Amino acid sequence: MRERPPRPTSADVAARAGVSRTTVSFVINGRSDVQIPAGTWRRVEEAARELDYHPHGPARQLAAGTSLTIGLVMRQSAEQVAADMNLANTLWGLAAAARAGGFRVLVEPLAPGDGTYADLLRSRRADGLVVSGPRDDDDELAALVRDGFPIVIQGSRADLDAPSVDVDNRAGARGAVEHLLELGHRRIGCITNAPLHYTAAAERLDGYCAALTTAGIEYDPGLVIEGGFDAASGHLAMAELLGRARPTAVFVASDVVAIGAMRGLRKVGLRIPADVSVVGFDDIPIAAHVDPPLTTVRLPAGGLGETAGRLLVDRIAGRPVPARTLLPTQLIVRDSTAVPPRPGGR
Repeated sequence: MRERPPRPTSADVAARAGVSRTTVSFVINGRSDVQIPAGTWRRVEEAARELDYHPHGPARQLAAGTSLTIGLVMRQSAEQVAADMNLANTLWGLAAAARAGGFRVLVEPLAPGDGTYADLLRSRRADGLVVSGPRDDDDELAALVRDGFPIVIQGSRADLDAPSVDVDNRAGARGAVEHLLELGHRRIGCITNAPLHYTAAAERLDGYCAALTTAGIEYDPGLVIEGGFDAASGHLAMAELLGRARPTAVFVASDVVAIGAMRGLRKVGLRIPADVSVVGFDDIPIAAHVDPPLTTVRLPAGGLGETAGRLLVDRIAGRPVPARTLLPTQLIVRDSTAVPPRPGGR
């Protein structure tokens, strides 16, 4: 059996580049705090490439004093995370940004009240965190920000001094409701994507209210029901809404929740959009293929992940980052919305 050739070592790289092993370690680990001439840096990189040298992972982490890992903390249960049909695109963007910065991604779904995540940073198992879906009552997040740990919020917590990236939830929701108003609807219900402790849910409800106010329509709390991330919650919310009122249109602040809400309408014999129009939010991949295809607000899921990852890598490195980054949304009009039914007719 042919023996494998010995793996090249940092000493081999140092000999070929004509530098010390310490210099090799500084270059391989990207030590920006050490002054190394650009020509020397290039010689080390070329030598490592020619020798096909790859440092041992744990040894590299020890030398760099980091875990080379960033965490994605999602403030939802595992079941709610599984229902998030945009998660794959968000993770793809986050992982791409992390890899570009030399990091890997650890994913931690964690429902409120179900354990803690601060130890990921305090024990140095992660060098920084992206916290997705923040709640306004998350004291653990506030403590980590106060203690100066590298945090990027994917969402909004205006009370915290941490960089954040999000879509403009208010503007997106407002545009969705304005679309219904332009069609002639005046009795418009709202099913939120989540409980209102989640900042995105509160912001989307604010957009709904703003559109009604501008149109001179008084806010009716009886037309607003809280959803809970998944389709089942949308089904239940629609049943509750129909038990209270008879809207001609409903803004549902999540496509997944909207799919359940549409099932709730069909269960009682109401047609979409002939009897009730429905607008969602997110533009998940299946939104164009439900029956009828769902009018919705498109958000850049991959862009959210990539931007959050890039900001976190920069923050870990001590580079300046913007306090707030908002990505645009786009209303996608499909077949689930139409003019309201005529009084007394079907």
